[in-house]
Amino acid sequence: MPPATFGEEVRRILESIQTIAVVGLSPSPERPSYGVSRYMQDMGYTIIPIRPGGGRILGQSAYASLQESPVPIDMVNIFRRPEFVPSIVDAAIACGAKVVWMQEGVVHHEAAEKARQAGMQVVQDACVLKAHKFFGLPRRPERGVSATPVADQPK
Repeated sequence: MPPATFGEEVRRILESIQTIAVVGLSPSPERPSYGVSRYMQDMGYTIIPIRPGGGRILGQSAYASLQESPVPIDMVNIFRRPEFVPSIVDAAIACGAKVVWMQEGVVHHEAAEKARQAGMQVVQDACVLKAHKFFGLPRRPERGVSATPVADQPK
């Protein structure tokens, strides 16, 4: 989705969400998923890494699935190939997410329609970082939300 097509719905999404679960978040700083997620985290959003291998990414515990998130998820940001999108959308619906965002190059019309039928907002083939910058949105205020359980946080 080129920036010229970012509409007010995208702005409202970015202004209303706080917690973003990133499916396919790589621990490698060279990967787009890492850079985009780092930017969103720097802008005050809570990032929940979803990665089967677990570990820590961007200072947060990574979880194998959306259902393992210790906090409610507002948006699921998908950095996986289109063939994986239907099962991710099913998990997003099951966990009560409000938005499914498919990054640039990720499109799956049937899964998008299923998410809409479940009452979710859907963005396809668009970079959340580019959308955030396009609207010139400010850093979000601190809300005291952490996706890392208290026991895992540094003392």
